[in-house]
Amino acid sequence: MTSNVYRFEDRVFDPAVPLHPIVSAAASGDLPPWAVAGPERRGHLTRVAALLGAWAEELGLDETDRVRWRAAGHLHDVLRDEEPDRLRPRVPVAEQCLPGPLRHGPAAAERLRIEGVEDGPLLTAIAWHTVGDPRFGRLGRALFAADFLEPGRTFLPDWRAALRARMPGELDGVTREVARARLTHVLERGRPLLARSTEFWNRLVEDAG
Repeated sequence: MTSNVYRFEDRVFDPAVPLHPIVSAAASGDLPPWAVAGPERRGHLTRVAALLGAWAEELGLDETDRVRWRAAGHLHDVLRDEEPDRLRPRVPVAEQCLPGPLRHGPAAAERLRIEGVEDGPLLTAIAWHTVGDPRFGRLGRALFAADFLEPGRTFLPDWRAALRARMPGELDGVTREVARARLTHVLERGRPLLARSTEFWNRLVEDAG
């Protein structure tokens, strides 16, 4: 049974606590048995995880954080190929009004929480990788960017490659450009912006000074 609020969002990562077995396994590409991801989706997961792993290494993160970053890449779309209507009851009540294509992130994060994963920044990154969240730290912003920039995406490949080349040294700047592109796409389709997305954009602008 799901909860009414995302209790993990305000939790901090405690490096003294051993990583959950699901997280450790996912870092190597071993998805949990409840994953719903076909071959094409798994290819996307592998590419996102590879980007995040390379960025974590270039940033000089310790091995624990490198594992967490690769795991985020493999887990963010772990339920993306599930039917959206089947995901509605798997997310907290407050989020069940989300459009179908946006439910897989919250549903995956909630399932991981139920399985015992208590890494707040990791779960928040997975939950909101498609729309952004003002509480994103470095991991959340990196996943948000990597999901959009992975080389398997064929739309505007030169522009995406140029943004990838600026990573991870310009993480905040690139994340801001990705967020602008995603928000513009939503507006051009005449759809409303989620409050979470606009708050994320405002945070990115504030951080840029």
